[in-house]
Amino acid sequence: MADKKNKGPSKVEKAKEAGNRLRGTIEEVLTSDAEKFEHDDLQLLKFHGTYQQDDRDLRKQRRADGLGPAYSFMVRVAMPGGITTADQYLGLDAIADDDANGTLRITTRQGIQFHGIIKGDLKDSIARINEKLLTTLAACGDVERNVMACPAPLADKPHRIVRDIARKIARELQPASRAYHEIWLDGEKHLSAKPETEPLYGDTYLPRKFKIGIALNSDNSIDVYSYDLGFIAMVENDTLTGYNVVVGGGMGMTHRKPDTYAKLAEPLGFIEPDQIIETAKTVITIFRDLGNRSDRKHARIKYLIDDMGMDKFRDEFNTRAAFNLQPYRPHEPVPVHDYIGRHQQGDGKMFYGVFIQNGRIADFDDKKIKTALRTIAEKHAPGFVFTAHQNVLITNVTAKQCDDIEQLLHDHGITPGLELSQARRNSMACPALPTCGLALSESERVIADIITEIESELDTLGLRDEPISIRMTGCPNGCARPYTADIAFVGKGPDNYNVYVGGGMNGDRVVDLFADDIAQADFITTLRPLLKNWAKDRNNGESLSDYYHRVIGSTQTRIKVTGLEKTTIDAFSLKVLQ
Repeated sequence: MADKKNKGPSKVEKAKEAGNRLRGTIEEVLTSDAEKFEHDDLQLLKFHGTYQQDDRDLRKQRRADGLGPAYSFMVRVAMPGGITTADQYLGLDAIADDDANGTLRITTRQGIQFHGIIKGDLKDSIARINEKLLTTLAACGDVERNVMACPAPLADKPHRIVRDIARKIARELQPASRAYHEIWLDGEKHLSAKPETEPLYGDTYLPRKFKIGIALNSDNSIDVYSYDLGFIAMVENDTLTGYNVVVGGGMGMTHRKPDTYAKLAEPLGFIEPDQIIETAKTVITIFRDLGNRSDRKHARIKYLIDDMGMDKFRDEFNTRAAFNLQPYRPHEPVPVHDYIGRHQQGDGKMFYGVFIQNGRIADFDDKKIKTALRTIAEKHAPGFVFTAHQNVLITNVTAKQCDDIEQLLHDHGITPGLELSQARRNSMACPALPTCGLALSESERVIADIITEIESELDTLGLRDEPISIRMTGCPNGCARPYTADIAFVGKGPDNYNVYVGGGMNGDRVVDLFADDIAQADFITTLRPLLKNWAKDRNNGESLSDYYHRVIGSTQTRIKVTGLEKTTIDAFSLKVLQ
C-alpha cells in the first residue's frame, strides 16, 4: 500500500535503515564524554528499552545559568504478563536506589520504569536488570513491546496457558539483532561475513510500535480492545477452546489533527489454541509490509486497517497464514477486575492485591510503599505480578502470610485498597511532567488531589461506591488509556485540558469529547451537572457512561473534533444538564 501523498520514508525510517541493526553509534557515545545522544541514536535507543529525557522543572534556571538541559534516562523493563519473582523485585528495588531517582513505576502495560538514570550509570543499570533474568530489549521501539496478560495468578489451566503463551509470544517476537548483547552485556561482536538478518522484522523493523494483549472471556483486566492485536481466550467448562482475535486498537492521537484518533480493536476472527503464534506473526508481517512509513502520526496498524477495510485485511491475513480464520465467536461483555485485597488462587495459596496510586512505588511522608514492598519481598519471598491498572499482586502466599502482609502495609501507612473510593481505585495517570518530553500538562503530580475533589462531589451525591474509572494524561498520546474511561482529562497545554466522558469500566467503548480548554480548577464545575443528573435520574445500577449514552446520546448532535466525537448539546440536553 502506498504511503499517503507518496512521501518518502520518514527521518525515523532512515535512522533505522542506517542503524546497522540497532547499533548506530550508541556504544561509542556511551563510552565517550558526550553528555547526550543525538537524533539517530535516540531512535535506536528506544529498541533497547530507554529514552533520553531531561528535567523540565530545571530548564529555565539552567538556561539562566548558561547550562544545557539536565539529561537523564528512563529505562523500561519488559515483563510478559507483569510476572516477577521476589528476588527479581528486590534487584529492581536496589537499582532504583543505586542508579535511578529512588522510585519504581508500574507502567500501564505491566512493566516497570526507572526514571533519572544518568548516562554514566545506564550500562550498569541495564546489565543489572539482565543479571536478574529480565530485559529491557524491545520494551520500547518499533517492534512488539511487552506482551500483556490477565494478571490474576489463578491456578486453573486456562489462566496458566495464558501466562505461558504471553512468555512464548514475547520470546518469538524479540528482535534477532545481537546489538543489545554487544552494547549492554559485553557480548561478542557480530563479525561474520554473512549479513545479520531480522527474519521477522526486516531491515527497518515495524512502521511504529506494536502492542499485544491476552485476555480471557471472563476477564478484560488488560483493556484488550486498546491494543494493536488482542487475543480473548474463549473458555468453556474450564477448557480453553481457542481465541477470538481483535485488531486495530490504539489510544494515541494528536490535538487538532482529525485524521488521528483513538480506536478500539475490531473482530478479525477465531483461531485454534495452537495458531496463536502464527497469528501474531502474520498480523505483524502485514503491518511491516503495508504500514505507513512516511507519516509517523499515521503509522499505527489501526490506520492501515481503516485504509484497507477489515474485509481486505482479513483476506490478506488468510492469504499469508497457513490456515483460514474462523468466524468470530459471539460472547458476553468481558468484565474487568482490579483484584485488590485477598483472593484464593485455587491451589491452596492466596494472593493479595495492593493499590498503588499511579503505579509510583516510593516512600512518601505518610506512606512508605517502597519500604513495605521490599520488606514483604525479603520476609515472605512471594511472587509479584504488576497489573495494567498500575497495581501489584503479591502472589503464592498462605492465609497467615496474608495477615502479616496486611499488617505490614498498615504499619507503613498504606490503606487497604478495599477502603478506597471507587474513583481512586479505578484512577490512572501517566508520568507527564517533569520527565516526559511529550507532556503538555501535568498528570501524575496532580491527579491525587483531583481525585480527592471528585470523591467529595461523589460523596455528596451518594455515589462513592459506584464503579467509575477516571484517567489523566499530560498529552493526547494516551499512555494511561484515557479514551476508554468514564471520565478522562487530557492535557493540551499548561493548565489546559480536554475533558472526555463515556468510555466505561469494561474498556469496550470510546469516549466523547465533553468539554475542551478546561483548567484544573474548573473540572468539578464542568462535570457537576452531569454527575448530579446521573445521581438523580439513573436507572438502578446504571453506570455514569451508560447513563450518559442513554440520556445525552439520544438528544445530541455530534461533530468530529481531534478524531473523537464532541458532544454538542441541543436545547433538551441543556435542560437536562442544568
